[in-house]
Amino acid sequence: MHGTLRPEYGERPLNPRREPLHELISTILSQRTTHADEEAAYRELRTLGDWDAIIAAPVEAVAHAIRRSNYPESKAPRIQATLAALRDSPGGYDLNFLLNFLRDLPVKDALKVLTDLPGVGIKTASLVLLFNYARPVFPVDTHVHRVTTRVGAIPKMGEQAAHRALLKLLPPDPAFLYELHVNLLRHGQRVCSWYDPKCGACVLRSRCDAHAQYGDGVPAWKG
Repeated sequence: MHGTLRPEYGERPLNPRREPLHELISTILSQRTTHADEEAAYRELRTLGDWDAIIAAPVEAVAHAIRRSNYPESKAPRIQATLAALRDSPGGYDLNFLLNFLRDLPVKDALKVLTDLPGVGIKTASLVLLFNYARPVFPVDTHVHRVTTRVGAIPKMGEQAAHRALLKLLPPDPAFLYELHVNLLRHGQRVCSWYDPKCGACVLRSRCDAHAQYGDGVPAWKG
């Protein structure tokens, strides 16, 4: 899949796109949300003030600020709790301080540091570690999960289990993992969509279990 998707979507060098705390909060906002709405929600969230002001704000004000993100009423308290936990950690809001001492430890320890934060799951933790720290992890969002399951790389399972299953199949090469993640995400957004996937335009269809079973009538994804 890596080799097939590269000509379609391009080579993707692994360069941090934003600072770690921005990445962490934006990834929480991104769940079940388009990239444009995620960015709009983050921008409005920051209009509430600095991180201390966001923690101190009424949860309703935070939810209103991030209303472009889906499920703002559940994300708002999670974001405030995550920021509060970081504020009270030795490095404060500096994720570099928090994670630098884990750079040479097993990835599972670095993942635990992040997933111990309130509201941070395996996908968010993996994405921050790969995107910002070039650690050999593989974030599985809804698009990656859908494409890899339909193709048959993994059997049907939950997203959390899919992180572990896919990582076992992939080389521990951060650049490879990053490019595959980004290109699978693009493919899920543009071709292998939730409803009415565009199988006729799919470069993976010759190796896709779902297409072999259903032809161009692959049913809607039920997660």
